[in-house]
Amino acid sequence: MGVATTPSEPTTESDQTGLGRAHWLRVARETADDLATDAVSRDQAGKAPFDEVSRLREAGLLTLLIPAGLGGGGADWPAAYAVVREIAAADGAIGQLLGCHYFMSWSARFFTEPALAAQIERQSAAEQWCWGGGFAPQEPPLTLAKTADGHVLDGRQSYATGVLVADRLAVRAVRADTGEPVAIVVDPARHGVGIDGDADTFGQRLAAGASVEFDAVPVAADDILGSLSADEDVLSPLAALASPVGRLISVQLRLGMAEGVLAEARDYSRAGHSPWHPAWPVGSPQDPHVLTAYGELTVLTRSAAALTDQALEAVHDGLASGEDLTFEEYAEISVLVAMAEAAASRAVQESTARALDIVGARSASSRLGFDRFWRNARTHTLYEPVAHRLRDVGDYFLNGAHPPFILPV
Repeated sequence: MGVATTPSEPTTESDQTGLGRAHWLRVARETADDLATDAVSRDQAGKAPFDEVSRLREAGLLTLLIPAGLGGGGADWPAAYAVVREIAAADGAIGQLLGCHYFMSWSARFFTEPALAAQIERQSAAEQWCWGGGFAPQEPPLTLAKTADGHVLDGRQSYATGVLVADRLAVRAVRADTGEPVAIVVDPARHGVGIDGDADTFGQRLAAGASVEFDAVPVAADDILGSLSADEDVLSPLAALASPVGRLISVQLRLGMAEGVLAEARDYSRAGHSPWHPAWPVGSPQDPHVLTAYGELTVLTRSAAALTDQALEAVHDGLASGEDLTFEEYAEISVLVAMAEAAASRAVQESTARALDIVGARSASSRLGFDRFWRNARTHTLYEPVAHRLRDVGDYFLNGAHPPFILPV
């Protein structure tokens, strides 16, 4: 029995048009096993993950969410979440890279009209694009200004996942004349785009994060996906669902990393010795400290997973509702995801820290690489803190206030 289980979902119409969720989960596990074999050495080398992206591309995982009729895998978000979680258990940084890719590549469906979204997805599938970027607000913002020939994009995005290896970037900018925030697709090879690999983070080093400079970058009309305004007169409930859909990726990342460190620590414990009683094999019924620690962390992780399953089902149902979704339903979905974020954050921080105690002083060995789980988890939770999400849950519970439209970093 594993530490936790990937949620099982009923078969949906999207499964029937593609290869099916069971297929993608099997592919994800095979890819995760491959990534796990050299996870420690790759993390220590800290190179831009071109090779890792090639592994994802060869496995067909980059086009998983694109409809089969447009050349993609035809899978749905529950399948994508399960894949991200499986990959994150082996390598949290590559899990983040893949999760960001899924959200950015799907963004056209939220923010633009169907014909343009289909055109973008068809080209993405045909050319096997890897997407990067981010829609979180920043100061100062990127600016989109009108010109005689169209628009130009200027400014600096201080951090964006995947940009070192991306074929397309999706970013947030504000219109210089109106101040309206909009989503924009940019080819990083375009003149005026400068990528600076200056994100010297102690964790998630293979998430290909960096800052990006935009200097009068030409933007065509079809590159402007649509508004990111939080004004309910502009934002539809379906478009607002982009917030919990994106944030649930972060939840899956945290759960994957928690499950990954516990599984790896368990394997080591079965072959090692107790840090408290060197004469007792770790994992033995003779060692109550180890058994208690594993019990507590398993309960914590499985509890977070159960809450995540509820949030996943709510997101899936919300997407299925389409234009019939109401703002009240969106609020309930968003709150469920916020609760899952808080639970998964606690689970991953506790698991990645206490796993080191379970293994003992030997966990300090860089050769074993146990530290990478803690570094990856802590880096991710610093970029995506849950304090505001807990406040949103409390405000909804006490006052019925709808959570704000917040897109993930």
